[in-house]
Amino acid sequence: MMEELLRELKRLNSTLERIADALSPVLDESVLDKYVAFRVTVLQGRLSLKGIEQPEPITFEELKGIEHALERLKTNTLQFLKGLPSNHVLLYGPRGVGKSSSVRALLNEYSPEGLRLVEVHKKDLFLLPELLSILKKRKERFIIFTDDLSFDREDSSFRELKAMLDGGIERHPENILFYATSNRRHLMPESVTDNLPQDINGELHPSESLEERISLSDRFGLRIGFGQFGPDTYLDIVKNYVRLRKIDISEDELKRLALQWALSRGNYSGRTARQFVDNLEGQRRLNE
Repeated sequence: MMEELLRELKRLNSTLERIADALSPVLDESVLDKYVAFRVTVLQGRLSLKGIEQPEPITFEELKGIEHALERLKTNTLQFLKGLPSNHVLLYGPRGVGKSSSVRALLNEYSPEGLRLVEVHKKDLFLLPELLSILKKRKERFIIFTDDLSFDREDSSFRELKAMLDGGIERHPENILFYATSNRRHLMPESVTDNLPQDINGELHPSESLEERISLSDRFGLRIGFGQFGPDTYLDIVKNYVRLRKIDISEDELKRLALQWALSRGNYSGRTARQFVDNLEGQRRLNE
């Protein structure tokens, strides 16, 4: 009787599995033919891809003060597009200096050559294996992009990213790279004690937390640092935006208003420059 009960339970379990599979959403891969930019979402615990109707139209011409970083980023991306050896990229530095805009500008520059951008939030990194299994079959070249990536000390999800960057025993797909931005060079918080050696069984060893952080950031073959902007660079960025948008304003007035705006924001970032010019252009057009 027990054997019969076990057989019934197995049949019931098999039936439930088939029902669950039938109810689970299936990714419509045709979305990859319709768009150049995508966002990973989770639908009933499964991977879903949402096509971006209007990607941000930022261009490299708008990005000033970071020319050296842009050159390194573009060179690596061109190698990737041509099927040449290239690296995963970590762009790190303070907020508002153009890290994310640089990656988005790549899409606008190179999408005609087959470049595609897939944005993945940190909380959805567990979907990377499924995502790679789909994208690796495509002819396009995909940059998987995570913005503002960082991990707390107690956060163990970075190991999933590390495994993806390593590739494990399976070769990493040649048509996929991972680009990330972060305020932290090593993606995890640092403290003074992390740099002190530890005494383990009478032997001195580097701090394990430091080693773990470096082991993750080392997976990015290309690490590009962005620095803080000073007032001169900030004003150059403002002038460039004004030129591109053809806003009629004297240089003295522009300088005075731009510096007042930056002072009220407490920084000279590229984001602050763009916000100032947005406000300036909006007011000018409103009064026309």
